Amino acid sequence: MKLQRKNRVRALAVGALAVSGALALTACGSDNTTGGSGGGSSAKAANIKCDGKGKLLASGSSAQKNAMDVWVQNYAGACQGTEINYQPTGSGAGITTFLQGQTAFAGSDSPLKPEEITKSKAVCKGGQAIDLPMVGGPIAVGYNVPGVDNLVLDAPTLAKIFDSQISNWNDPAIKKLNPGAKLPDLKIQAFHRSDDSGTTDNFTKYLKAASGGAWKHEPGKKWEGTGGQAASGSAGVSSQVKQTSGAISYFELSYATSGKIPTVKVATGAKAPVEATVDNASAAIAAAKPAGQGNDLALKLDYATKAEGAYPITLVTNEIVCDKGNKADTLPATKSFLTYVSSKDGQDALKALGYAPLPTEIADKVRKTVATLS
Repeated sequence: MKLQRKNRVRALAVGALAVSGALALTACGSDNTTGGSGGGSSAKAANIKCDGKGKLLASGSSAQKNAMDVWVQNYAGACQGTEINYQPTGSGAGITTFLQGQTAFAGSDSPLKPEEITKSKAVCKGGQAIDLPMVGGPIAVGYNVPGVDNLVLDAPTLAKIFDSQISNWNDPAIKKLNPGAKLPDLKIQAFHRSDDSGTTDNFTKYLKAASGGAWKHEPGKKWEGTGGQAASGSAGVSSQVKQTSGAISYFELSYATSGKIPTVKVATGAKAPVEATVDNASAAIAAAKPAGQGNDLALKLDYATKAEGAYPITLVTNEIVCDKGNKADTLPATKSFLTYVSSKDGQDALKALGYAPLPTEIADKVRKTVATLS
């Protein structure tokens, strides 16, 4: 037991520092004997019930990559016997791979579309794919403008910036929102995702909902805005912002935090502009409405919220999994891992990484649904 605790501490330390690469880590098996009986055992130091052996493959959202890094490290520290491999390929690619029957679950920053649910019935024998909310957080708008450390923008202005209608940092619309700032005569370098992205989907849903008609394009995983420059993944666009003078882009707060990139405060119509913080994102996510049916727990976010302290540009990453018809060789480990990540311990690990833990009511529903997977 002492050795397990020591390994647990080491795993936590390593997990907190993990920032890159695909995850292929040894985790969880029923031969870990810290108590219990039957097919699994409880790793008390980590409050993780370890079930299943073999290889568990998953892929999808790059937004949750930093969370997955820590979760898999913590899981590996508590359990042995199952290899968990999560590839941060992007939401669109993750769903495609899942629907081809190649992975146990997928991460997506957008809920499943009706046609995807229909298609999933060929993979989920006797059932269908469902959305399980797991990771919440703000989509930060990061910028690199020399001499400007406190920048306020609103939805109409952001829409025009990302649609090439505002092209310079000293534009009158930006000046109006930042009367005390020394805005330079500098060209705006707007970066967007080159890959199909749930982050793009949520960001453009915000622009469409809150810009009063300034954003003319339909929201979606594929970028439809005019002009700008493209880069792959959240890591790609955040890297471009960090190294490019005049740059602006959208990515999860964890990338802004780790890259020390300043972020925009968003004027929503509330008394004060709202900063991209975990707590402010949690306030917006807590007001989300159920959008799924049956065991599907998809949420509908209010991107046009004007509530005090609610950050409107948020996303919720769902784990996409079969409600019935899961493969027998991966089902125990899938349930074990998803139970851990939706637990209080799993969710508490998120805040320091720049993610918003799920509201308790939602997390409870997720765990109850995971328990019914078959």
